[in-house]
Amino acid sequence: MAGKGFSVDLNKPLVFQVGHLGESYQDWVHTPILTEKSPRFFESDVLEIFTRTVWWVVPVVWLPVAFYFIKMSYTMGHTLPQVAILSVLGAFLWTFHEYCFHRFLFHIDTKSYWGNTFHYLIHGCHHKHPNDGLRLVIPPAEAAVLALMFWNLYGILFTLSTRPVMFGGGLVGYVMYDMVHYYVHHGQPTKQSLKSLKKYHLNHHFRIQNKGFGITTVLWDRVFGTSPTTKAADKSG
Repeated sequence: MAGKGFSVDLNKPLVFQVGHLGESYQDWVHTPILTEKSPRFFESDVLEIFTRTVWWVVPVVWLPVAFYFIKMSYTMGHTLPQVAILSVLGAFLWTFHEYCFHRFLFHIDTKSYWGNTFHYLIHGCHHKHPNDGLRLVIPPAEAAVLALMFWNLYGILFTLSTRPVMFGGGLVGYVMYDMVHYYVHHGQPTKQSLKSLKKYHLNHHFRIQNKGFGITTVLWDRVFGTSPTTKAADKSG
């Protein structure tokens, strides 16, 4: 039985259950369970390993790769100031990619079995279990697929010598994204800027989930009109 008549058993592996929710999946996945328990996804222990990632794996794996590519552009003839500027531009460009992924892919509206299953794996699980610290950062295997995609895209967008540094800068931006994302969920910021980011992101989770897609910056939400409204504006509307 599927759709409204289906009930997910939280004591069993979740991934191949959620597709059966049909049209009721979106309501289910956006009703969070506020526990730090990390639910089981698969029966297979091997598959299960690849779904859990501790936060520090991201900088350990990807920062050396980023610096390798940044150095590549230097060895190809770019000066240090040029490399520094292009790295910053690459990181800034990542913030736009981050926004687009979050808005147009992570929040797709699904109702089919495989659509629901796919959405749950890439982002729905985070909204259902926002305090699960092992399913917050992107697993390296998944990130490697995305990295390969961007490397090929940057081969079209940039010259041979600027491609590596833009890619490396983008990887630095990605690491910052995953670290900020983890921190706004599990850290206790004292600086006002980080407090504001934490409030902004938790607002996306718990109040208005179709707004506020930026994680490391609110810039693109402002540019594209997806900044969340205030509670006062909600009441007046």
